[in-house]
Amino acid sequence: MSETTQEQRFIIQKIYTKDISFESPNAPGIFTSDFKPALEVNLNVESKSLEEGIYHVVLRVTATTKVEERTAFLCEVEQAGIFTLVGFGDEELSYLLGSQCPNTLFPYAREVVSDLVARGGFPQLLLEPVNFDAMYQEHLHNQSSQSQENNQETAQ
Repeated sequence: MSETTQEQRFIIQKIYTKDISFESPNAPGIFTSDFKPALEVNLNVESKSLEEGIYHVVLRVTATTKVEERTAFLCEVEQAGIFTLVGFGDEELSYLLGSQCPNTLFPYAREVVSDLVARGGFPQLLLEPVNFDAMYQEHLHNQSSQSQENNQETAQ
């Protein structure tokens, strides 16, 4: 079977929680204050090839909640998956690893964050849905801009 006629396959082999961390550095005092939290959420996606057609993707979600200047809690979850991705071109593969795989992992990470925050004694935290397609396009745009800047510096 030639490379151009190879069947495309996107298979989830395994989804697992790789690492979790929950800290509430100002407990128990934070529980007696007026709880008007400010939430900051950071997302990071990393992927690497394990072997031909098999990839490991890690979605790192960090949720930090502060009340005024004091940290109420810091929750970090690394949700990971092993995916079989066969028959895709480089551009399609990059898109799958940068958007579709994290999109698959996010509901699991969201559930772990919610559970950890509740177990930490705080009100339930349901993270907003994430548009991984838009994040991926922004990443490509930033890479392109950075590449153009580097080329201009080299040409000077």
